[in-house]
Amino acid sequence: MNFLLKQKDKLILRPKIIASTATVKRATQQLRALFARSTNPAVFPAPGPDRKDSFFSKTVPVTDANGRIYVGVSAPGRNLKALMLRVSLAVMATSQKLYKEEEKLLKQLPGSDLGDNPVDPYMTLLGYFNTIKELGVTRRLIEEEVTSQLTTYNLRKRFKGDISPRYAKRKIDNIPLELTSRVPTSEVSETKARLALKFSEPRRVDTALATNMISVGLDITRLGLMVILGQPKTTSEYIQASSRVGRDDKRPGLVIVLLNPNRPRDQSYYERFQFWHSTFYKDVEATSVTPYAVRALERSLPSICIAMARHINPELSWAKNAGLDQIISNTAEEVELRLGDRIKRACPGDKELAINVQSQVRNIFDKWSRLAIEKDNQMQYGKEEGEYPSLLHTPLDPDLEELPPIHREFIANWSLRDVEPTSALIMTRMYELEENG
Repeated sequence: MNFLLKQKDKLILRPKIIASTATVKRATQQLRALFARSTNPAVFPAPGPDRKDSFFSKTVPVTDANGRIYVGVSAPGRNLKALMLRVSLAVMATSQKLYKEEEKLLKQLPGSDLGDNPVDPYMTLLGYFNTIKELGVTRRLIEEEVTSQLTTYNLRKRFKGDISPRYAKRKIDNIPLELTSRVPTSEVSETKARLALKFSEPRRVDTALATNMISVGLDITRLGLMVILGQPKTTSEYIQASSRVGRDDKRPGLVIVLLNPNRPRDQSYYERFQFWHSTFYKDVEATSVTPYAVRALERSLPSICIAMARHINPELSWAKNAGLDQIISNTAEEVELRLGDRIKRACPGDKELAINVQSQVRNIFDKWSRLAIEKDNQMQYGKEEGEYPSLLHTPLDPDLEELPPIHREFIANWSLRDVEPTSALIMTRMYELEENG
């Protein structure tokens, strides 16, 4: 964006960058590395003399409005699978009993809506997991154990002296919904829409399992119950994930954290559970920002160089003008200088970095010019542009297997996520069973 903006009265009109987050540390260093901005960021709303009341925002204590309750559970001698089973059964059977009791009271009130049941936020169990493997184990647990045991849980779990059962039997859908990277985007959107449905509606959700995908972007005020299996890797992830429940100030959230006593880190968090939760914002880690790492440059630098060249020289902007070798060579120097200047501003303490990146830029333009000469100056940027050979390819383009290795230098990603091509397994030797006798 800075490169595309023109100069006006010898001043560069730079875009204003606006970011929003609840957990951040070392923002100034991160902005310098990512956006090459050396000035200190302006915080809005400004803290003012009283951090609890800045006019634009106000800290509301839990004595005035509902918040979230965190409960830590650690069971020595039990594995996390058994702990997850028992906690899931207890909270789901208890919520069912309370829901039925409130439903009876609502029916007695004239003009009341059954959908306004105060227990509704706790009828959907949202599970949060650190790995896909742990999520898969819990999914199987819900499908086979939780679904069947809930139907008789009220009969088995009774204590001496109980006049009425503490739990209620419950029938749930044995297929929990998922919010993970392995689920298509269309299904994720549908799942989010269903999570907002009240429990009295037909397509309500009983259980939903998620990974760190829900740390941001899941703003459903209805959710009120979450079970976290194992302490998340970072404090910021823990704060963001657990904040998905209890977003309605009229309905507090309940977060149950299952900690493994056999893991020293989990045990440490359990031993200082109350103190850490009262001060966990000060433990937020600074996110590492490395836009000029070797892997990042390998994936992004070729497409950035080509995009800059097309904007610098209008003759290269046309879709079928990717093979003008002389113009390509003449444009390389300006791209090299622009990128080198930005790196010097972003990382002033690393003098070798700008030199190394400029060397890579020269190498990219040399290979681009060589390809243009090999194709008799008849090249286009993308496959869809026409009949000429393409300069750019996607990471999963099947044509790359038949093209010379130099074409792999010009892979343009649709995004900078770490997405790799699928690895094919080829069996080189067949084993046959030998019949005895």
